[in-house]
Amino acid sequence: MRVVLIAGLAVLLWSLTNVPWTLDDYDQAKQAYTSFEMVRQNHWLYQHTPNEGVATKPPLVGWVSAAIFEATRNWEIAWRLPSFVAALALLWLIARAANAADGASAGLFAVSAFGLNLLSARLATFVRTDMPLALVTFLIGLQIWQKIRRAETWSTRDRAILCALLTAAMLIKGPIVYAFILPGLIAYQTMRRRSGAPGGWSGWWPWIFSLAIFLAWVAGGIATQPGFYESVVLKEFAGRFTETFHKPQPIYFYLPHLLQKFAPWSLLSIGLTIVFWRTKTARGERLRPETLWLICWSVGGLVLMSIIPSKRVDRIFPVVPPLCLLLGSQVALATASGELREKVRPWLRASLIFACVFTAGYTAWKIETAHRQNKDALVRFASEVRATAAQQNLRYEVVGAREEGMLLYLRRDHFLAPDDAARAWQTNGVNALVLPNESFSRQKNSFANARQLLLSGESPVVPRYVFIARTAP
Repeated sequence: MRVVLIAGLAVLLWSLTNVPWTLDDYDQAKQAYTSFEMVRQNHWLYQHTPNEGVATKPPLVGWVSAAIFEATRNWEIAWRLPSFVAALALLWLIARAANAADGASAGLFAVSAFGLNLLSARLATFVRTDMPLALVTFLIGLQIWQKIRRAETWSTRDRAILCALLTAAMLIKGPIVYAFILPGLIAYQTMRRRSGAPGGWSGWWPWIFSLAIFLAWVAGGIATQPGFYESVVLKEFAGRFTETFHKPQPIYFYLPHLLQKFAPWSLLSIGLTIVFWRTKTARGERLRPETLWLICWSVGGLVLMSIIPSKRVDRIFPVVPPLCLLLGSQVALATASGELREKVRPWLRASLIFACVFTAGYTAWKIETAHRQNKDALVRFASEVRATAAQQNLRYEVVGAREEGMLLYLRRDHFLAPDDAARAWQTNGVNALVLPNESFSRQKNSFANARQLLLSGESPVVPRYVFIARTAP
């Protein structure tokens, strides 16, 4: 019952944290535009950004969003449902795995750790690939965990499943999946030889075959898409390992962020480790092979991602699910020991209460801040523009600026450059335009006979836009 209540609270907070929904930050508009372009222009393998650059992510999440749109005819749902469903699947998988391995107490704290932390709350409805990648990465690591736990050999069917999961990860975000799995797997395979623990290696062909599929996609892009090699190969992939294209961060960048955004669970896990060491509880027992794999899996991914110069907080998220399983295992070990049970129970309760209050407070702060800043001003403005244009039968386009989401709010395929917009206005190519209010004030002479129909609401985080139409003769 407690697990159900915690899971319900987590899902509620996930649903609310990013309300009101916008596409104005964290490159959400770029990801949303991939599926929009697929449906509107039938570009299913290679897409672009709203400002007509080359899309740098493989297309799998875009395919899923396009399929959801065909079923629902609602873009907001189509863009956000992949991340939300992936988060729900992770919550269920973590609960199931922790319960099976270590019992109800492990399941409760593993679910609480995944559901009640700032990273999960923020990413659950983001229009990004982080949550789907975390799901597929976790399924790969979980398959290895089950093989180790059951001391099973890899069958052809198991390898085929692994190959399918690796291919899916490659088509979500490229070979970054290797960074989250292979370092830990190499470490585990090296360490397990000392104790004769079961191996977790599947053989090479699933890894090579899935990489070959990704490289075929890359080769096709280089051959058919202008600018693909520079934008995707050099900047997006190779550029992550240099300090040329992306802003580099220090090697310790992820650690303090993970400690804070995964609190209180990060602190609880560290505290339990110290307690085990001081009381010799863990040293008195042989470390189980599946627990060793969880340690290698999570720490290996964190270490390699820390070494890569290009960093952003959300990229480390795939290490969170194995950390949740590891915490569940620690809690089960602590509560099974008569020496520790009564000592750690107050801390477990305090962690659970703090997580509920901390995550709920974060959600309330996000909603209040968005409301105070009128963050969805452009979303509401665009909705009014679409309704007015349909009512008055206006042919309108939108002039581009830094707000890439405007293109998607208005359901247009491309931005117009300011000069092209002025030319289209003067030649009657359009009879209405959406453009930044500042640009309209500077170029009023270029838009003869224009009347202002709508002006977006004021907001400190997004500029104002105006909707103009030609005055009837």
